Amino acid sequence: MTDPLLAHATEYGRMYARSTSEQFSVPSITTVISQQPHGLDGWFGYMGASSLAKDPLLSDCLGSPAKIKQAINRAARAAETYRDDAARRGDRVHTYCEQVALRALGRPHAMKEAREALAANGEEAFAVRFDEWWELFRVEPLAPEITVWNKAVGYAGTLDLVARINGRICLIDYKTKGTTRDGQVKSLDDKVVMQLVAGMKAEESLVDPVAGTWEPWKYGEDPVLLAVAIGETEVRPVRANPEVLKHHWWKFCALRRVWELSADTISAGTALLPIAPPPLTQARTA
Repeated sequence: MTDPLLAHATEYGRMYARSTSEQFSVPSITTVISQQPHGLDGWFGYMGASSLAKDPLLSDCLGSPAKIKQAINRAARAAETYRDDAARRGDRVHTYCEQVALRALGRPHAMKEAREALAANGEEAFAVRFDEWWELFRVEPLAPEITVWNKAVGYAGTLDLVARINGRICLIDYKTKGTTRDGQVKSLDDKVVMQLVAGMKAEESLVDPVAGTWEPWKYGEDPVLLAVAIGETEVRPVRANPEVLKHHWWKFCALRRVWELSADTISAGTALLPIAPPPLTQARTA
């Protein structure tokens, strides 16, 4: 996946600038959505315990406190390792999807290299399933990896794909997912609706990142919002329910306000200050 040229990692989360010569000024769509709490304590605990149970060096640790500590440290990092591996896999799959769209548009692409990168990591099945979906739905790409901006609310983001499917304009977000025990791709989180509706509500799209040229957003008028779960056994597209979009938009706007308050709190300065005991003379008088 092409890293958006105007996106920057900051202490406030991922943020966007209007051009390559300007400072970042608004949060990304995903940064705003990340303000929603995540209950992952159970998952982190499971990943740690599972890693420890499967550690091939566990039997050698018995009787050695130092080795036991090393095994515990490896288990403690299991969730982070899994998350980072999944993120890299997602990037490889997204890159391949982008290259497929670029090739269909007759633009320069690196589809062969992207496919080889998946194969080198034992992930080529994702590409096979994606190709099947692309042909089955007769996807007509219009704009892959397009960066959008909303000035009124104050956010920006990059959409995976704008395409025409069966005569309808579709805003598409890809999600790389694992497979359940019954061979089906895992379900998508409802948060993807916020991501899609925020893209739909954009006001501008990027033309030239160096010059900072933008144009009015032309794909926000009643598009179909599609989340596409890409797995090794199947690709499952789902449509955002038009009846609930306004609620997810309001929630996104509320989270944008939460992000702003959090950023203000961070920039306000140190929250807790050290305090010295009162002077000795004052203590005696008291």
